[in-house]
Amino acid sequence: MNSPGYQDIKQDWGIDELVTKLRHLRVQSLETRHRRDRPPKLPSRKELQKILDGLGAVLFPNRLGLPDLNDEGIDYFVGHTLDTLLRELYKQIRRELQFTSGHTAVDDAYQQSVAITREFAARLPEVRTLLDSDIQAAYEGDPAARSSDEVLVCYPGITAITHHRLAHILYQLGAPLVARIISELAHSATGIDIHPGAKIGESFFIDHGTGVVIGETAVIGRHVRVYQAVTLGAKRFQKDDDGILVKGNARHPIVEDDVVIYAGATILGRIIIGRGSTIGGNVWLTYSVPPGSNITQAHVRSELFHDGGGI
Repeated sequence: MNSPGYQDIKQDWGIDELVTKLRHLRVQSLETRHRRDRPPKLPSRKELQKILDGLGAVLFPNRLGLPDLNDEGIDYFVGHTLDTLLRELYKQIRRELQFTSGHTAVDDAYQQSVAITREFAARLPEVRTLLDSDIQAAYEGDPAARSSDEVLVCYPGITAITHHRLAHILYQLGAPLVARIISELAHSATGIDIHPGAKIGESFFIDHGTGVVIGETAVIGRHVRVYQAVTLGAKRFQKDDDGILVKGNARHPIVEDDVVIYAGATILGRIIIGRGSTIGGNVWLTYSVPPGSNITQAHVRSELFHDGGGI
């Protein structure tokens, strides 16, 4: 007996019932968030990924742009691509502002979105300068790097810091949701999690990178190098009188210039890592250290012992 063909199979997936149940849950969620009559239209991850790819080509047209670009065509390519990208970025920023304002100030959202997009565009040369310093730091800091071109196209740390440099500007200008999505796109692609609020100086090098976490209020100076699985995190989360987490308070480390942090180090709280210090691998550090310190696991265990904390 022949098996029935696809057309002969009558399946009841219960679609109508599922649609009804999902609609009920969706409406219930909207009512809980007081958005029953104004469902949210959030910025699109897919569109922002396209914008990021295009911005990479604009910032580095000879290496990330079209393969057949010549000297005469580069400026046209950059200008035309920028015009298209900024129009799309404006739409994503407007979505965020309309979402956060509750759709009650459409004109204000329009004007503010235009202003943010224009200021973001004006700061792109600043981003290119910073990225050049990051790429050079990676090339000089890694003996395996054969060229700065290889660093740009191959190193996950450069992908992550490129996203961060762009996201940080948007975060500063008042588009934190768009900025966070951009950071999470880098996180998904590289395993490097940098909050867009973190302040990072020039010539920043993340070697290998997987598992690196840098919190929202972290401050990192110039010529800093970190390795894989490094965490610059919060030691504790402050709560208000109602037991709700306090948002935005400074809770992550300050890392001064010329610091090296080796693989697996965990640095927590609003502490200061002094200029020129070296933090060894797998160190757990919750106190400030002066400039020029060399902190190892043995050093940390000794400090804990002398402070009465035991080992």
